[in-house]
Amino acid sequence: MLTLAIQTPDTVEVMNEFAADTVAAAVQQPPVPEVVETSLPIWDLCMQGGVLMIPLLLLSLISIYILIERAIVINRAARHDETFMKRIKDYVHEGEIESAMNLCKKDNSPYARLIAKGLSRIGRPMQDVLVTIENTGNIEVANLGKGLPWLATTAAGAPMLGFLGTVIGMVQAFFDIASQGNAASISTFAGGIYTALVTTVAGLVVGVIAMFAYNYLVARINHVMNLLEAKTMEFMDLLNEPA
Repeated sequence: MLTLAIQTPDTVEVMNEFAADTVAAAVQQPPVPEVVETSLPIWDLCMQGGVLMIPLLLLSLISIYILIERAIVINRAARHDETFMKRIKDYVHEGEIESAMNLCKKDNSPYARLIAKGLSRIGRPMQDVLVTIENTGNIEVANLGKGLPWLATTAAGAPMLGFLGTVIGMVQAFFDIASQGNAASISTFAGGIYTALVTTVAGLVVGVIAMFAYNYLVARINHVMNLLEAKTMEFMDLLNEPA
C-alpha cells in the first residue's frame, strides 16, 4: 500500500524557512583566524643567553683565529721543492757543504732546517746525525702545533659552558614560576626555557667549530711529519752512499 506525501502550503513554508536558516548559519560561521608568523633575529636570540654568551663568543673568535693562522703556517710548511734534495746531493758529492747550507737557509722550510742541522753534523757518527735531525724535527712539529691545545680545550669546554647556562636558566625559570604562584602562565615557563636553551646551542656550535678545526690541523701536521720523515730518510741514504 503506497502512502503519498502531500505538501501543503504550510509545509513548504516551514521547509523554506529551515533551508534559509541553514544557509544563514553556514554563512555566519566565524572566519579562520590568520596565522601571524613571528621571527626572532639571531642577534636578539644571542642577547637572551645572558652573561655566559660573552665567554662563548670569545672562545669562538679565538678558535677561528687559531684555525686561520695555523692553516696558513702549516700549508707553507707543507710546500716543498722537488729539486731541493737533488741539489743537496750534488753539493754533498762535490764537497760544497757551505753551498748546501746556504741553500737550506734560502729555502727556510721545516725540512730544510732539518737538512741544515744534519749537514752541520757531517763527519760525526751516523747515529749522532740521526738523533740531531730527529730532535730538530720534534721542535718543528711542536712549533706547528701551537694553539692546538686551546682548540682541544674549547671543543670540550664550550658545550659544558652552554649546559651550565641552560641549567642556570632553568633554575631561574622555575624560580619565576614559584614566585608568581597561581598567576604563572605557560608563556612564563616557555620563555624561560627557550632563553636557557640559547646557551646550549651556542656552546655546541662553538664546540663543533673547535673540534673540526682541531682535527683538520692535526691531519695537516701529520702530513708535514710524513714529509719530514721522507726528507730525513732521503738525507740519511745520501750520507750512507759510497764516496
